[in-house]
Amino acid sequence: MKPLYLFLLILVFSCKTETPHTHDTPEQKVNLSKTHIDPRQGYSEAVVVEANGIKTIYISGQVGEGEDFEAQFRDAIAKLQKTLKNSGASFTDVVKYSTFVVDYQPEYLDTFRAVRKELLGDSDMPASTLVGVPTLGAPNWGVEIEAIAVVAK
Repeated sequence: MKPLYLFLLILVFSCKTETPHTHDTPEQKVNLSKTHIDPRQGYSEAVVVEANGIKTIYISGQVGEGEDFEAQFRDAIAKLQKTLKNSGASFTDVVKYSTFVVDYQPEYLDTFRAVRKELLGDSDMPASTLVGVPTLGAPNWGVEIEAIAVVAK
């Protein structure tokens, strides 16, 4: 399991309150809530998990449409930003995102960096992964971006 995912799971599921004077007091349960953003057939665009004043947003892969890599990447980022907004967050709340590119070519990297900087900035960036893949869920999909955001309430 990736370290970030493990950390988030520990943060969300292991928070507990203990009375310091006795071990006989039962532990209080964490008030955990989940909200499904824009549910679809078999998945949600995002799931918002709230616990102990922290909101963690898990965003499904946002697929870009367009004629080429740049157009699809721009569209995927626009969809990511829309889903973040619908979830009560913005890109500044993203702690990790992954971009999957079908038939990745090394020359895509310059375009990837330029578009990312133009649309998302280049300071205080989240952890990021860029992965070349042979295929995505449909033949016309060339770029997909998924993300995790954390918002303190």
